[in-house]
Amino acid sequence: MKFTASEIAAIINGKVDGNPAIEVNKLSKIEQGEAGSVSFLGNPKYTQFIYTTQASVVIVNDDFKPEQEIGCTLIRVENAYNAFAIMLDAYNKIRQNKTGISKHAYIPESASIGENCYIAEFVSIGEYVVVGNNSKIYPNAVIGDNVIIGESSVVYAGVKIYNDCSIGSGCTLHAGVVIGADGFGFAPQSDNQYQKVAQIGNVIIEDNVEIGANTTIDRATLGSTIIRKGVKIDNLIQIAHNVEIGENTVIAAQSGVAGSAKIGKNCMIAGQVGIIGHLEIGDNVKIAAQSGISTSVPDNAVLMGSPAFDISMYRKSYVHFRNLTKLADRLNLLEKKAEK
Repeated sequence: MKFTASEIAAIINGKVDGNPAIEVNKLSKIEQGEAGSVSFLGNPKYTQFIYTTQASVVIVNDDFKPEQEIGCTLIRVENAYNAFAIMLDAYNKIRQNKTGISKHAYIPESASIGENCYIAEFVSIGEYVVVGNNSKIYPNAVIGDNVIIGESSVVYAGVKIYNDCSIGSGCTLHAGVVIGADGFGFAPQSDNQYQKVAQIGNVIIEDNVEIGANTTIDRATLGSTIIRKGVKIDNLIQIAHNVEIGENTVIAAQSGVAGSAKIGKNCMIAGQVGIIGHLEIGDNVKIAAQSGISTSVPDNAVLMGSPAFDISMYRKSYVHFRNLTKLADRLNLLEKKAEK
């Protein structure tokens, strides 16, 4: 796809300083700019590169004043970084603006597919599935029976959504996501074997949720595993059965949430955090990376460590931990003196 400088300026509400008809067809960093690419100058420490970049178009702040001759066309905006982000979003939407149903997709007569949808090659859709308007399902995705997918949602390649689950509108499920696999439910028996407990619930994902690649969200034993609206879940995360995650909470990669835990709204959970089952985490909680959460957490807490506790106490304690050898040596010396 090609865009002129004037077309880009219209998207980001900018003013062209140079050739408005120059065309670009790719994006680049300013220090790695190539002919036919568009870049941006948002950080002053990269200013030197605007005089040497080969990029055809560079987005700059309104107040930028070149000190040397520049070979590229400029687009002046109020905030170059924000404008570049807006342009990326617009470009991404254009790039992904696919519609149509592949003849190699399997769609039963009982399924309902909305208007302007994209169903790619080798997608398998189950009985009585409902797909909302403008949604997109990429190759090799498998959608189980009775699944509902809202409007303008994107299901990327290789996603598996088990039967009876519900996906809201404006959601994004990245490649390899599995929604609705069985929860880890096994009852120990007298002979040391385990009897599987049937997992007959489902997963409900509300609107505007994004789920990263290869993340798994298990179906409930009874009832629903619920991901509330606005939640953002990173790659490689395990959400167990009957978990509930509150609105606008974000969870970074490789974290795990055990069964029946409830997490409040507006929480920020960093990478590799482990949360045990059947506890409650309040609203607006922040948990540092690699923390282990073994007890319920009140609203507005900030935690660190494994087991986790208040982050300010953790940092003070860690200072003593680093000096533990010196403290032990001092104690041994005092004991020897006391003995004498």
